[in-house]
Order: sequence, then structure tokens, then C-alpha cells
Amino acid sequence: MEMTKPMQPPLDAYSQIVAGVAAELTGKVASLRVPRQGSGRAGESLGSAVVYTSDGFLLTNAHVVGSAQSGTASFGDGTSAPFTTVGADPLSDLAVLRAAGPTPPPAKLGEADELVVGQLVVAVGNPLGLAGSVTAGVVSALGRSLPTRSGSAARLVEDVIQTDAALNPGNSGGALADSQARVVGINTAVAGVGLGLAVPVNATSRRIISALMQHGRVRRAYLGLVSAPAPLPVQQRERWSRSSGLRAGDLLLTAGGQPVEKAQDLQRLMFAEAIGRPLAITVFRNGALVDVIAEPAELVAA
Repeated sequence: MEMTKPMQPPLDAYSQIVAGVAAELTGKVASLRVPRQGSGRAGESLGSAVVYTSDGFLLTNAHVVGSAQSGTASFGDGTSAPFTTVGADPLSDLAVLRAAGPTPPPAKLGEADELVVGQLVVAVGNPLGLAGSVTAGVVSALGRSLPTRSGSAARLVEDVIQTDAALNPGNSGGALADSQARVVGINTAVAGVGLGLAVPVNATSRRIISALMQHGRVRRAYLGLVSAPAPLPVQQRERWSRSSGLRAGDLLLTAGGQPVEKAQDLQRLMFAEAIGRPLAITVFRNGALVDVIAEPAELVAA
């Protein structure tokens, strides 16, 4: 009489999703070994990077590479390749690397602006060059801001993704993915116990990545304004159907003909093409609408 093995219970839906994302992305996340610079200390720092293109471009955090111009990227299949730093942008904490050798196929990118709180996300890193590190959780908050600095220049990275997926410093530069294994963020910081942050993959970050690939740096315009949310009077709120703010006394409504509801709406205009060109701004001041023309200068990290 032939004996049959008892059937193993299938994975639950949650496990199937996490396992599927892990299988898709683990091989596409590299382990980085970056020479440690300065302070008279020899050694290396570790981090992760995501394969971005089929011809060797990788994405990681600017703080992972620091001022290093080269290092080594290792993959889960046992291969490794030297990389050079194409460009790093500390103000967005993004960096682009170029591997001088074959890499796995690129990861698929998603759209962070479509995320909702409570949505399942999977963090994939490769801190030690092994088979990869996979953790899962949910989007615990959206719309967070991450302060960054480069020299004397400071900026807020807007719409940072907050997740409870467990992260460690070696996972910085790794992928935060949705249930379809699309990369929606680059893990950037361990903010506390049970709390991780990721730079969103959206239109603004794609623009930054493109500038780094083409020019090795990101040129930003500068207006010398510090923004903070502030409410419009009721009558004007009904007209504009939103609340906006820039500074005490002036409420910014439009810039360059585009409505401004939050700091990101202004920041996404502050790239190279705005430098030295007139920028039309409408503000609500002392009960009246005022049109002004500003000319952004170039933001210089002194």
C-alpha cells in the first residue's frame, strides 16, 4: 500500500505577499562597502543599494556614501563589482552609483504618492552581503518631513514615508516596496524603536535622480523663505478651497502659476531652471491679494 505524505498547509496570504516581494527584490539589492573617510580612522562603512537600471546604475542614500568616490557592491548571487559615485545629494539623502560590472536586473519603481496609511510594505536590505535582510510592516504615517543639511544649506525632505518595518543602519539605501514588489521608497534612517523612515519615490525624487545621473549634482533655486502652515481667513478659504502658509503675515497662494498648499509645492519648483528667472508669486497680505515677482538665486552649500 502506497503511503502518501500529508499535505502542507499553504502559506497565508500575508506570508505569500512578503515571500513574493522578497524573492523578487532580494537579488536586486546590493551590499555596499564604502571606505570610511576622515577622522584618521581606517575601515569601511556598510549600507545597501537598489539596482536602478540595466546598465549598472544603483540608488542609495547620500549619507551611506558620504564623500567617498568609490567602493564595492556585492550581490546575493555571490558576484561583486567596484562602483563609482556618480552624484550624491545630501539635501534629499539620495545618491546614484555606477557599478563597473554586470548587475542583476533593475527593480521596478512604484509611486509613493499613492500609498495609504496601513498599507503593507516590505523593507529589503543587504547590510552584510549575504542573502539579504527582509522585514515587513505597514505604512504607519505619511507626510512626515526629514531635516537634511549640506554645509550651510538646509532643507526638509517632504512626504517621507514612516513605517514600522524593522530597519537597522545597514539597511540604509535599501528598498521599501509595496505588495507588488515595486520600490516606493529608499530606506534612509532608523528614527527610533519600531520606527523607520524612507525617502519617497515620486516625481520629485525621480527628477533628483535624473539630475544626478546627468550632471552629478542637483542645482536648486533659493528664495530665502521659511515656510510654515497657516490658515486663511474663512472668506478666502472658501474661495481658494485650501489653507496655505509661508511666513507670519504673508500667506502664499500660488507660485509660477501653480497652487501652493504645502512646502513641497514650492520646493518642487526650486530646481535649476528657476535660477535667475522671474517667478510670479501671489500672497494674501493684510486682507488683500498681492502679486509679486521674485528671482530665485542658486542655493549654495557653503
